[in-house]
Amino acid sequence: MALRNIAIIAHVDHGKTTLVDELLKQSGSFRENQRVAERVMDSNDLEKERGITILAKATSVEWKGVRINIVDTPGHADFGGEVERILSMVDGAIVLVDASEGPMPQTKFVVGKALKVGLRPIVAINKIDRPDGRHEEVINEVFDLFANLDATDEQLDFPILYGSGRDGWMNYNPEGPKDEGLAPLLDLVLKHVPGPTVEEGPFRMIGTILEANPFLGRIITGRIASGSIKPNQSVKVLGQDGKLIETGRISKILAFRGIERQPIEDAQAGDIVAIAGLSKGTVADTFCDPSVTEAMKAQPIDPPTVTMSFIVNDSPLAGTEGDKVTSRVIRDRLFKEAEGNVALKIEEAEGKDSFFVSGRGELQLAVLIETMRREGFELAVSRPRVVMHKDESGNLMEPIEEVVIDVDEEHSGVVVQKMSERKAEMVELRPSGGNRLRLRFYAPTRGLIGYQSELLTDTRGTAIMNRLFHDYQPYKGPIGGRVNGVLLSNGSGEAVAYAMFNLEDRGPMIIEPGEKVYQGMIIGIHSRDNDLEVNVLKGKQLTNIRAAGKDEAVKLTPPIRMTLDRALSWIQDDELMEVTPKSIRLRKMYLDPNDRKRYEKSKIA
Repeated sequence: MALRNIAIIAHVDHGKTTLVDELLKQSGSFRENQRVAERVMDSNDLEKERGITILAKATSVEWKGVRINIVDTPGHADFGGEVERILSMVDGAIVLVDASEGPMPQTKFVVGKALKVGLRPIVAINKIDRPDGRHEEVINEVFDLFANLDATDEQLDFPILYGSGRDGWMNYNPEGPKDEGLAPLLDLVLKHVPGPTVEEGPFRMIGTILEANPFLGRIITGRIASGSIKPNQSVKVLGQDGKLIETGRISKILAFRGIERQPIEDAQAGDIVAIAGLSKGTVADTFCDPSVTEAMKAQPIDPPTVTMSFIVNDSPLAGTEGDKVTSRVIRDRLFKEAEGNVALKIEEAEGKDSFFVSGRGELQLAVLIETMRREGFELAVSRPRVVMHKDESGNLMEPIEEVVIDVDEEHSGVVVQKMSERKAEMVELRPSGGNRLRLRFYAPTRGLIGYQSELLTDTRGTAIMNRLFHDYQPYKGPIGGRVNGVLLSNGSGEAVAYAMFNLEDRGPMIIEPGEKVYQGMIIGIHSRDNDLEVNVLKGKQLTNIRAAGKDEAVKLTPPIRMTLDRALSWIQDDELMEVTPKSIRLRKMYLDPNDRKRYEKSKIA
């Protein structure tokens, strides 16, 4: 059967997963009466909750006698490690762009990688029915973007379709007709995307996606570059340096048929398949016939920009809510994650009870922490820090990000002011329709940690911020941190509503009455810039006198709830976030006040 391999590229929330749903429905991959979940490709719980694609996944549709393998890529630059490898599996790409927002930083990130690999893109303008749509301007912006990314003349001569993935239609004309559904898009893929290039020689395949299966063990997905493979065939695995990693037999070959993976007896060069049966081979390794001696070249991966410490939880409440608490199980879990996620880097600290985990951004690390706590892990994590470098002359270099903020005109002043305080440099300001402005900055990654929640507060939740790694530049100097101090518990026990009521003038609380607290735990935000130890365990003095008004119920101001993402960016260098399957607590690194004083003195010295 003839083959086509394509990737769907788009910014977060521009509708690529919804489009894949419709492609699967209209190509007959589902039965008429089959119940199908919305956004069927976002199978992971976190993907469903956050509404974003985190893991790249493959599927396939049949159209006019041709099998089209489709890879749904993450839109977030934090998960760019997935994207860089996926593009080596495909021969074409559909670039999906919102008819109102136009090409955004994350689109730029993935498209840049796709053009570099030599893919000829198809541009699909999605959500054409939006009232604030401006498709003609968006086409010009896409063309400018391709030109800025040094696209070839062939790549600049891209076909354009308009439509709505949610309503299930695409056409060469923005007005339709709509009754043809997505047939024009599928026909264009057959016409515009070349068939897979097949090399001569025995079986070779580069590993692209790794997953663990409880029945089959390790499953590696990739595109077969040459030769063919059958179950029970002997293969060997070569690392990037050409060294032998292991030899073994293929126990099962799975091909993507709709949303199902079906076992097949023979897989040919050019097809995207998953193989099982090997215990050590991983992403970027070459899986090949025993006669092959040279490893295939894998795509280079951008370096991590943010690092955090994952520490064994040593708080007084350790082990009360989770069952995976020791350094050994945390270590095994982190190294297992790094095997499949090549954008992550794990290093053990000297004391063996903490690990440095480096990744592309806070979101990538927050997703890892959230996944681990749902699996029953308990751990403490530090504030994210940026990864600095030194150039040849010994100058300190730090990562700079391109930041695009869409904001209402009335709030633009405060955004510019806050960004300049964070050492950001504004490079563009232009209207984006509907009394909104688009601001573009180059800002140090250090200054952006913790800015998302502040931005939403300043703009009453109306601003949209998108970030993308730009390059390394000389160190920009110190950046001011959090202005408020914290309220700390001076004892261990359960928080009492009466005590919390009396502390309200000191600042807002971040805990509920009845919550377990311990000495050195952060229970609130101080209204001033210093830290303050308070007694949150003090009950009401009972007397035998009953008087009118004495027994009125205490009315507390609702606490500020710290989500995982918000807490990560809010804590300071001397604070930790304690994560368990049931709770997120904030605490000082040193729980004892005397240890904290010694730490402060050592910093000054």
